[in-house]
Order: sequence, then C-alpha cells, then structure tokens
Amino acid sequence: MSFVFDTLAIPSVPVVGSHARFPVHRIYCIGRNYAEHAREMGAEAVSCAQPVFFLKPADAIVSNGGEVPYPSATKELHHEVEMVVALQSGGRDIEASRALDCVFGYGVGLDLTRRDLQAAAKAKGLPWDIAKGFDASAPVSALRLASEIGHPSRARLSLRVNGELRQDTNIAEMIFPEAEIIAELSKLFELKAGDLIFTGTPAGVGPLARGDTFRAELENIAVLEGRIV
Repeated sequence: MSFVFDTLAIPSVPVVGSHARFPVHRIYCIGRNYAEHAREMGAEAVSCAQPVFFLKPADAIVSNGGEVPYPSATKELHHEVEMVVALQSGGRDIEASRALDCVFGYGVGLDLTRRDLQAAAKAKGLPWDIAKGFDASAPVSALRLASEIGHPSRARLSLRVNGELRQDTNIAEMIFPEAEIIAELSKLFELKAGDLIFTGTPAGVGPLARGDTFRAELENIAVLEGRIV
C-alpha cells in the first residue's frame, strides 16, 4: 500500500520502566465527574446522572516535561487535572464487572480548556469542541502498569502552578469510577487498545499564563511537569 504523502508519526506516551511507548488511538474525556467541580461550573451533578463525554484528538498529546504552547484564539486558558486510564483492550458493551481487565495502566494529565470559547458556545447552545480539542491540549505523564500497581480506588490527585496548590482531591470522590466510565463509553464507541480516558477534574480549575510551570500528581503513581510557553 502506498499513500499520497508521508504518514505522520503515531502519538504515544512513555511507559515507566520500559523503552516501548504506548501508542494512542483516541482520547476520551468525561465531564462533571466530581460534584464540587460541577457546582463551580454552574451545574448540579448527581450520582445517577448520565455521564457527559467528549473527545480530544490523539495528536493533542504532550509528553511529560514538554513545553506546552499557549493556544490561539483565547485569553482564558484553564487547567483541569485528571487521572488518566490507558486501555490495552476494548470492545462494545463491556460489563463494569470486567471493565478493569481492559486497563493497561494509569497516569495523570491536564485537560486544557479554552474557557472563554467554551462559555460562549454554552451560552448559545452550541457544541464546544474547539474549547477542548485544540493542539497540545492533553499533556500526559508516563504510564504506570496496572499489573504492577493494581487499580487505584483511592489516591490523592493534585495540581500546583508555580508552586501554588490549585487543585487537590482524592479520586475516591469521582461520581463514576473508572470501571463505570469504561462500561458507559463502550455503549457509545467500540473501545480499542491505545485509548486514553481522562476521568474528570475536581474543583479549583483556573487560569494558566505564559511562563507558568505546573506539576500534576497522582499520589504514588504518576507525576506530570511542564511549562506554558
């Protein structure tokens, strides 16, 4: 098979303790998965509510330690720290009881958001893809293998910007834990090896400016550091 132009490099994420990298197929994200964040964004979240999903392009990945360019068309770039789940297998209509069998590993990431564009789209009842799915909008740490660390149900998730603590929670506070997220996503998409799932952000989202440094941490599992340029 030949192509009309050279194919682009496959987006990928490093794996702790390995020279091999995790190839990224799709990036799925869930919104309003922490009640306090839902309230700070003007929405009420309840445990029985239908989850809200959106996607980012695979090439929005920025590997740990990389410089993150401040995006165009916004004056309000916001951080959203999240636990990231990486899949080694998938399928459709996966039962929650076996969903964790699909997990390759865990990391931490930032769901960067052009908040002003999101607010304007919401006000008009329009989709807000451009607020979420822009270039370099998904910085992600190296992944830790689930076979080594298990499947965390409790772990501190935090973000510091210029050394100041901005977001701080425990993943036990998620409305939909990772097994339920995988099960619900598989009703809408055929999940595949290489998929990343951003599992939602806690309260405390806020602005990032050029020159800011950040450190995101999923306690005892992953650290992500970088700089806005």
